[in-house]
Amino acid sequence: MRKLIYVFATVLILTSCEEFKKGYADGMAKAEAEAMKQDSLDAKPEVELHVFDGGSILAKQKQMFSEGDLYAGESQQLASPFYVIKHPEGILLWDTGLPEGLVGQGDVTPEGDAFTLSRKEKIVDQLASIGLKPEDVDMIAFSHVHFDHTGAANNFPNAKWMVQQTEVDFINSDEIKDNAFYAPDSFNKLTDKMILTGDKDVFDDGSVVIKSFPGHTAGHQALYLDLKVSGPTLLSGDTYHFKQNREDAVVPQFNYDIPESKESIKGFEAFAAEKNAKVIIQHDPEDFKASMAKNPMK
Repeated sequence: MRKLIYVFATVLILTSCEEFKKGYADGMAKAEAEAMKQDSLDAKPEVELHVFDGGSILAKQKQMFSEGDLYAGESQQLASPFYVIKHPEGILLWDTGLPEGLVGQGDVTPEGDAFTLSRKEKIVDQLASIGLKPEDVDMIAFSHVHFDHTGAANNFPNAKWMVQQTEVDFINSDEIKDNAFYAPDSFNKLTDKMILTGDKDVFDDGSVVIKSFPGHTAGHQALYLDLKVSGPTLLSGDTYHFKQNREDAVVPQFNYDIPESKESIKGFEAFAAEKNAKVIIQHDPEDFKASMAKNPMK
């Protein structure tokens, strides 16, 4: 009987030792993984995303945001934000909102009655709220050159303009003439161009990346940010205009190239999934309010 008890005790001790070893190894592996994760976070540059109100848009014919009669008879409220990205190596301005001539005018409905527009503040005053002057902006990039994204661009004549070659080609073509979606005079002081032919890692460290997703305009692009706290974040440009647009996966009938837009939607979603990125639909009022509530995002 004593022998049996001794054998049983020995088995228990050996089992406990093995369990201890396994628990110790698991604990060490977890600690090492956490340390590596922290090291990775520490290695990331300190990037800040500041969100600003560049105006509001009431689209009276929501149907224009689809090819067919989806949304017929509906209207859609849209935000028109712009963003400042602060990086240790420089400052990037992403979009500039609606034309500044709207400031102080209240609600304005241009000819055609398709939109009602308003903008409350000038961009120089808004940037001053975070201690910036126009000359502090090193680079400027638009998701695209529709008038609601370039409205305050000429305040930054010394900034380097990062723009796709295809967008420049369109700007210099006859197609832009008399097209109400464009206001070339709003960005004609931007003469220092950095011509892009696809994606661009702005600071060469993966933290701020311009992504080429053409179709909405000839050189439409989105902006990817790898933020320390908020995590991977993707500013949509006008890949989508509101959440329902994304859910329905529809393309606005006024896009420059509809087939190309559909391919870009696939690429956009694949990239967002690959990076596990939070998508901010720039024109969506709810996304705008949510991002403003976390302002600045880090």
